[in-house]
Amino acid sequence: MVTVSQNTFTQLSKEKSLVLWFDEVGIKDIGLVGGKNASLGEMIQQLTPKGVNVPTGFATTAYAYRYFIQSAGLEAKLRELFADLDVEDVRNLQERGLKARSLLMHTPFPLELQEAIATAYRSLCDQYNPDTDVAVRSSATAEDLPDASFAGQQETYLNVVGVEQVLTACHKCFASLFTDRAISYRHTKGFDHFNVALAVGVQKMVRSDLATSGVMFSIDTETGFKDAALITAAYGLGENVVQGAVNPDEYYVFKPTLKAGFKPIIDKKLGSKELRMVYDEGSQSTKNEPVLTQEQNQFALSDAEIIQLAHWACLIEDHYSQAHGSYTPMDIEWAKDGITNQIFVVQARPETVQSQKNSNVLRSYRLGQGTGDRGQGTDNLHNSQSLVPLVTGRAIGEAISQGKARVILNPKQIEQFQAGEVLVTERTDPDWEPIMKRASAIITNSGGRTCHAAIIARELGVPAIVGCGNATQVLTTGQEVTVSCAEGEEGNVYPGLLPFEVKEVALENLPRTRTQILMNVGNPQEAFSLSAIPNDGVGLARTEFIIANQIQVHPLALIHFDKLEDAEQKAKVAAITKMYDDKPQYFVDKLAQGVGRIAAAFYPKPVIVRMSDFKSNEYRNLAGGPQFEPEEENPMLGWRGAARYYDQGYREGFALECQALKRVRDEMGLTNVIPMIPFCRTPEEGRLVLAEMAKHDLKQGVNGLQVYVMCELPSNVILAEQFAEVFDGFSIGSNDLTQLTLGLDRDSGLVARLFDERSPAVKQMVKMAIASAKKQHRKIGICGQAPSDYPEFAQFLVEEGIDSISLNPDSVLKTMLEIAKVEQQSK
Repeated sequence: MVTVSQNTFTQLSKEKSLVLWFDEVGIKDIGLVGGKNASLGEMIQQLTPKGVNVPTGFATTAYAYRYFIQSAGLEAKLRELFADLDVEDVRNLQERGLKARSLLMHTPFPLELQEAIATAYRSLCDQYNPDTDVAVRSSATAEDLPDASFAGQQETYLNVVGVEQVLTACHKCFASLFTDRAISYRHTKGFDHFNVALAVGVQKMVRSDLATSGVMFSIDTETGFKDAALITAAYGLGENVVQGAVNPDEYYVFKPTLKAGFKPIIDKKLGSKELRMVYDEGSQSTKNEPVLTQEQNQFALSDAEIIQLAHWACLIEDHYSQAHGSYTPMDIEWAKDGITNQIFVVQARPETVQSQKNSNVLRSYRLGQGTGDRGQGTDNLHNSQSLVPLVTGRAIGEAISQGKARVILNPKQIEQFQAGEVLVTERTDPDWEPIMKRASAIITNSGGRTCHAAIIARELGVPAIVGCGNATQVLTTGQEVTVSCAEGEEGNVYPGLLPFEVKEVALENLPRTRTQILMNVGNPQEAFSLSAIPNDGVGLARTEFIIANQIQVHPLALIHFDKLEDAEQKAKVAAITKMYDDKPQYFVDKLAQGVGRIAAAFYPKPVIVRMSDFKSNEYRNLAGGPQFEPEEENPMLGWRGAARYYDQGYREGFALECQALKRVRDEMGLTNVIPMIPFCRTPEEGRLVLAEMAKHDLKQGVNGLQVYVMCELPSNVILAEQFAEVFDGFSIGSNDLTQLTLGLDRDSGLVARLFDERSPAVKQMVKMAIASAKKQHRKIGICGQAPSDYPEFAQFLVEEGIDSISLNPDSVLKTMLEIAKVEQQSK
């Protein structure tokens, strides 16, 4: 029997070793040392040379576990104990689990195993210092497979110091193969309890108790969008993030342009990060301490650290994809050492949910009629919603479910839970899994997208909303609720059992059309999921949605913050921008991230971004807005669109819009963004706007920059050939073109019956616009409501030879089929 070695092994000697060092094992050794340890060894050998830092250590082997079980005659006793196991009976499961763990803990390790572990630990101390602090982690031989993670099923112990403590922690890890959740998970996944062995990883601790730590995925965990890396971060040791004890910061990085050398941080969300797990000095344990408010209001990672981690996520994903011979997105834990300021990867495993989904079927959920329109099909961004959620949080998954709430604050109460109820609790850990799989939905007060509740909910295919803050106070047991994760990144819990619909579409047989089918996208949080719908890009990305919903402040109120006259408005602006001393930078950051996220979702397809087209009354509704906006008799026809951009009264605000788009194109590398100018009355006005953009280094033709113009005024149609000399393309705005052709106010209910894009006069204007654009070899599309509402209008556009039609997401598939029919008939 080989007890410990750091030499090159034959396979036979490896299989008979009690302990192996990480740098002696690789991904093919899961059966020897478990998935976690095999992965650490693989990264140390293959990715450390590429700059990925991984702490060293050693692993007890599966052979060591089996030697322990067999030498003590434990298998027969365990088989007898599990003879009448019923994982659906919570009490039965708890009793069997407790007895199994007790049996292992009361059986001493063989002396050979004790000596092997002690010798390896002392060798680790020789490399660092006497009494080196280590993390002791369980690693099952069936875990971290592409279709089963086993994440969190067994125990982990941090800040373990000294031979005796290491031996005790290893013993507890062995026993944790029979935690209630591990027994239940193996049964559910079809693994034989006695075919799975337990290895233990003993790894040098990273002192993230003095810095930060978190989890990252090389894929978007909710939508399966493959080109974004999601990084979460909080202060202290990483267990709080994994367990869901804190709401961490979240960052998204776009991988394709990152690999090309750009710095595409396309989203940053501040988490509350209220607790920090640190060493409990003197007890060789850990404890939680509160985080100062000032630190909570700061991001836990710098931009440079975010980029470094995302780069590592790409390296790790690429390596494992090559090793497995197929695309393998990764779930990675990282930690920053507060002493050395180095960042380390401490675990990496295949992501097991999105990677296993059928990408040929598009399933979508939508709340039924009468529940408030939260979709894309309106230009009025200030509508009051008819339905107010009881609580909100971070949506996990994209489904909708409902049932009676069951508020449980103590794991001892889980026997009260009934199948089909909505579980409401502070947070979950693996002990909750037996009831989580019976829940119709899960709601927690704390946690982020990478916490335990989120991970298990994804595996089970159950919608969850985490990080709600006050769900256990607001919701009551027996209350009927609808849990919606189908409205973007924010999940909503509504009162009552609301109607909803589920649609499934097989994508493989959809026709592709000669006419390009683009989408209208307003909400950046929905962009990743919308990009899964067959499309040729985005025909209208509205910056007004980002400004109204995510920025919420008038740009001039940020530039002239010190001169704000209204104390209440100034306080409101200050509260919204509390993280920023440089107030205008807040606007640039938020707009760049919103536009960047949409552009990334559809990259490299074109994303046409309309510059702000608020009317003055809408601008007044923004924080700080009243001081900078006139009160107009008819804002619809007043100071809006292009007329504002070069005007002294808004020029500074337009400069911030330009800076945001420049960042998206030049720093994020998202050159698929095409700015579009709305409500441009004359070709000369168009030239003034282009000159204004050039002042901010958005120069037409430089770095492939094209600038389009909305074709929504009769003057745009009549002078289309002259506009074509100024701009690179046109997008017909059928709403404004209809109201100005027919001479009616589309906001007036008195003449609403006359508003119809199918009017012969409007169709003649559209026909003229298409013909003029074609004559000047300019692209022309349409981004108005009409093609989404009227299939016959879409047919008219195709017959006139329009290049592209941009539709609301919910009408893309239906209209695509109609257009394919028209194109087939016209052959």
